[in-house]
Amino acid sequence: MSGKSKIEICANSVESAAKAQEGGAYRVELCAGIPEGGTTPSFGEIRMARQLLQQTKLHVIIRPRGGDFLYTQLEQEIMLHDIKVARQLGADGVVFGCLTAEGNVDVPAMKKLMNAVGDMSVTFHRAFDMCRNPMEALEDIIELGCHRILTSGQEANAPAGAALLKELIEKADGRIIIMPGCGVKPSNLLQLAEETGATEFHFSGRSSLESDMIYRNPKVSMGGTVKIEEYQRDVTDVEIVKEAVSILAQKDEKEEALEKKNKEARAKRKKKNEFDDDDDDLD
Repeated sequence: MSGKSKIEICANSVESAAKAQEGGAYRVELCAGIPEGGTTPSFGEIRMARQLLQQTKLHVIIRPRGGDFLYTQLEQEIMLHDIKVARQLGADGVVFGCLTAEGNVDVPAMKKLMNAVGDMSVTFHRAFDMCRNPMEALEDIIELGCHRILTSGQEANAPAGAALLKELIEKADGRIIIMPGCGVKPSNLLQLAEETGATEFHFSGRSSLESDMIYRNPKVSMGGTVKIEEYQRDVTDVEIVKEAVSILAQKDEKEEALEKKNKEARAKRKKKNEFDDDDDDLD
C-alpha cells in the first residue's frame, strides 16, 4: 500500500500470509499458536512464506511458548537459534520481547537477542502491555534499538488503550514507531488514527472457513479439555484487508491534499510579504 499509513496482518499460517499480500498489506507477522497469543512458526512455514511474499514484508514472531515473558536461559538460547533461522531464511524482521520478574524490560536478555538480528527490523511485541511502567519501558526499548512497539495501550484492546497510545506516540516523538494492535478493525481504524496519531496498525482480519471433512467423530477432541472448533479454520480475509488498506489510503490522500493546499497558501503569503517589502523599499 502507498502513503504513510501501513497495515500489518497477524498471519496464523502461510495461507493467511498470502491472503494478506493479496489484500495489499504492507507487512505480515507470521505466528503459530494464535490461541496462546502467538508462538514461533516452523522452519517450513517461514520458508514458504518467504517464497510467496514478494510485495509484502515478512516479520516472524520469536516466542518459544505461551504464557508470560520471563524467559529462562534455555529459552533465550532457543530464541537465539530461532532468530538466526529467520534471518537465514530471509525474513525482513523479527518480533520478540523479554521481561524481568518485576515487570521491567529485561535489558540484558534483549541485548543478547538484538546482537543476533543483523539487519532485520525488530518489533517489541505485546510483552510491552505487561510492563510495570510503560514510559520507562519505552525509553529502554528505544535505547535497545528496536524499530517499533506493538501494543494495545496496556488495555484489553487498542481502542480502550487509545489515551496511552497517544501519550506514547507523543513521548516517542519519532524515535520509534508505536503500532496499535488487538481489537483493531476497518470500522475503528480512522477513529484510532485520529485519537492516537498512529500510522501503523496491526490486526488479523480473519474469517472462519468450514472444514471439507465429511466424516466427523464428535466423541474426540484434539484440544482435550480445551474446547476448539476442529472443523473450522480461521484464515485472513482478503476483502477485510482490502477494506482497511482502502480506508487508510483515502485518509493519506486527504491529508496529503490538505498539506499541499496549506503549502501553497504559505507560499502565496510569503510571496505577498516579499512584494509588500519591495513596495516599502520603493517608498
